[in-house]
Parts: sequence; C-alpha cells; structure tokens
Amino acid sequence: MSSEPPSAPSLADRTPWWRSRTAIVTGVLLVAAALAVCFLRQGGGSGEVFLQAASADGQDPFTRSTARSTGRYASVMDDAGAAAAAGASRSLPGATPGLYAGTRNAAGCDVDQQIGYFTENQGRGRAFAGAAGIDPDAIPAYLHGLTPVHLRADTRVTDHGYKDGSVTSFQSVLQTGTAVLVDDRGTPRVRCACGNPLGPPVAVQGTPRARGGAWDSYDPAKVVVVTPAESVLDAIVVHDPANGGWFERPVGSSGDNDSRATPPKGGLPPGPSHPHAPGRSH
Repeated sequence: MSSEPPSAPSLADRTPWWRSRTAIVTGVLLVAAALAVCFLRQGGGSGEVFLQAASADGQDPFTRSTARSTGRYASVMDDAGAAAAAGASRSLPGATPGLYAGTRNAAGCDVDQQIGYFTENQGRGRAFAGAAGIDPDAIPAYLHGLTPVHLRADTRVTDHGYKDGSVTSFQSVLQTGTAVLVDDRGTPRVRCACGNPLGPPVAVQGTPRARGGAWDSYDPAKVVVVTPAESVLDAIVVHDPANGGWFERPVGSSGDNDSRATPPKGGLPPGPSHPHAPGRSH
C-alpha cells in the first residue's frame, strides 16, 4: 500500500468558498422549514406542550414580569391571507413584515429592569446565560441587542425555566400578544412576562398534549413556528393594531428610534379588526 499523501486538488477542482457557504446556508434553511412541519405534525403517542397566556407568569419563571401592556392583539392567522403566507408547514421567517406587533415609540418590555434582576441574583443570571448560550458577563449586552415586540400569532417555542436552582426545558405555545425580545434574525429569545430564554421548538413524541389554560381563540391549527431570517436584519417591520399603521424598529432598540413605514408588500396582512384581549383564558 502506498504511503504517498493524497495530492491536493487542482484549482479547477476546488469549489469556490462562496458557493460552499451558500449551499450550507440554503441547507440550514431547508432543514428549518422541514423541522417546522415536524414540530406541528399530529401523530400517535404522547408529549406535553404548555400553553402560556400573554399575561400569565408562565411555567418556572426566571424573574418577575418586565412586560408592558400596550394594547390588544388578535392572531393574524385568523386572516386567510396570513394562513396562505404561512403555508402548510405554518412556519414564518423572522424577516416577515408584520410578523410582530407593537406601539410606535413604546417598548413592550423593560430591558433594563430585566438586566437588574439578573444583576441582583447572579445565580439566576448564570443559569439564564447557560440556557441562552452566552457568558454571564455578556447578559447586559445580549439583552440590549434584542428587540422588544409582541407576537401576532400563537407561537411554538422551546421555553427554558428556572426551578429549585436548576434550568428546566419544555415545549410551549405562547399566546398572541405575548411580549418577547427577538434577535437580529427575528426569532423570539426571551419571554418578557417571566424572563425565560427561548429557543426553536423541538418535536414531541406523537400527538402534542396541551397543558395549561387555553385561551378563547386558541386553535392548534393556527400555531406557527418562527424560523431565522436568511440574513441579519437592520430593523423589524412592526404592525400597530391601535391605528392600523406600520413602523420600523431598529434591531436592538426599544422604541426611541422607531420610524413610520409604508404598508409592506409581501408581508402579513393587517389582521382581524376585532382583536382578543391578551391573557384571557378558560
């Protein structure tokens, strides 16, 4: 057997780096879309998904609520146009205009208060950092880099809670109107009502079994999964249900730099004209 090392590929055989990177990114996005179908598919077996109303403390809260109530919100998925945009997989990229709601020049979450809670309780801060995948010292910069908005659809996530000194993890559906902090790819990362870090959903075994109080408008067929935008966003295009208008919120800002936007093309519709009050459950 020859011990000669393999010869290096010729320049003609080498794949340009940008083609490889494009293929990787495309593959990741296709996998994310495919997983979204899996997360929401119905089958046999068992699995728990916790329903969390917009105003509820929620499961295993990390902190007291830092959410600010700024209005009433209805699920955009009640609109046939939104359902068509989401498609059969019910997944929506984080860059989708109108995926989130809010009030211009008003943040839905007090980020500084959130940071204060973790500064006062470093044990919880370390647990939060571990669940969020960051260094504890980076918590202030991390939270300030997120953007406060409200969900416009009941949204499936992986929720990370804090109980008896340890991090818990569970699948959850967050109600329309829930105040969240989203990252620069438009994906929810923190639930403001409890300070819990959020991640993409994980498929449960068989048919998801809902736990917790369902709200009047809850419909499993209208739950969505938010997938990361293809590239880093400069701003989030937000719908204001109070006046039917649109505005842009720069990523990492809390409302001070909001600017008026024209109705987007290719985004989600304004939604139903009769919103439900967040937090109402039965």
